[in-house]
Amino acid sequence: MQNRDPQDLFTPAPLPVAPLDADERLACLRLIRSSQVGPVTFRELINHCGGARRALAALPELSRRAGRPLRVCPEAEAEAELRAAEKAGARPVFTIEPGYPETLALLDTPPPLVYLKGRAELLARPSIAIVGSRQASAAGLKLARMFAKGLADAGFSIVSGLARGVDAAAHEASIAHGTVAVLAGGIDIVYPPEHASLQSRIGEEGCLVTEQPPGFVPRGRDFPRRNRLVSGLSRGVVVIEAARRSGSLVTARLAGEQGREVFAVPGHPLDPRAEGTNQLLKSGAILVTGPEDVIDALGPQLPLRPAGMTEDAPPPPFAPGPAANGAEAAPLRSALSDSERARVLAALGPHPIDIDSLARAAGLGAREVRVLLLDLDLAGEIARHGSQLVSRAIR
Repeated sequence: MQNRDPQDLFTPAPLPVAPLDADERLACLRLIRSSQVGPVTFRELINHCGGARRALAALPELSRRAGRPLRVCPEAEAEAELRAAEKAGARPVFTIEPGYPETLALLDTPPPLVYLKGRAELLARPSIAIVGSRQASAAGLKLARMFAKGLADAGFSIVSGLARGVDAAAHEASIAHGTVAVLAGGIDIVYPPEHASLQSRIGEEGCLVTEQPPGFVPRGRDFPRRNRLVSGLSRGVVVIEAARRSGSLVTARLAGEQGREVFAVPGHPLDPRAEGTNQLLKSGAILVTGPEDVIDALGPQLPLRPAGMTEDAPPPPFAPGPAANGAEAAPLRSALSDSERARVLAALGPHPIDIDSLARAAGLGAREVRVLLLDLDLAGEIARHGSQLVSRAIR
């Protein structure tokens, strides 16, 4: 295998961020935990208001304008969550502050907050995800260990979901050089139970990542959410043994949507655990049989860009601006007229449309439309689709 520094292969553009003081950090968490505030709304409120404290102050008026009561997360509740995270040895990192994983920040809708425990510097390395069957064969486990060790030795961080089978084998083989486990639950919740020792070790020698609060017990629908972070943290995803219907294929699909490379290890046609990987190869995944194939495929790759973004397009703004820690910022425009609201709603349909096109169709400026979309989002009238796309909510 050619010995090269993977850091030279990828140079993601840094996001415009600013350090947060304790009050602004608490305000960010309260904003995220308030009702109707998703990742896009969080970003838009921060950008429009110039900081989380100003956004929190604006929520009551926005709630009135939206005609829908909003629950603002109480200060005591947010403080209790931060204390629980500190007790568990984790720290919160928000999209708008230094230290947030750059690959996640490049997603269309990055989670506003992730909790990190362990060696957070591993997230600054180029990373490869390795996923596969929970009921992996002996050969599949051997392959997982081979890929994980080879790529970790080459300088990559190995990302996986701490599941049984391939995930656990990949973590164990790479923990000495750098492994990252993405959890579906809180940082202090162990799942599956038999991985308590492995999770504890990764929390010290590797890095644990989750977007869930401490104490959160994962449900079935939370594992696909975890999978999107597994692929989002990575430059590419290696799939080893995956049935036709499996979470590994969900991760592969998400990786493709996020603009990541998808690699698959071929399997025997008669083995049901290879149906998914063989189907990925038929669909255009890159065939790999060893870690050197992954490195060779990623070598010429350009720096990552958000899915759907052209080379010349700048990344969407995602910064708190000069007012993040108390400086003056332009206030939100007062409520738009009913006619302007009606024009925007009339221009929206079930098919997603970009905000600039919506503004032209409604005969309004893009800034005015963005402010109005905040009202409509909080009122549950629209759906966000990433890549600055919105549609009328289907009820």
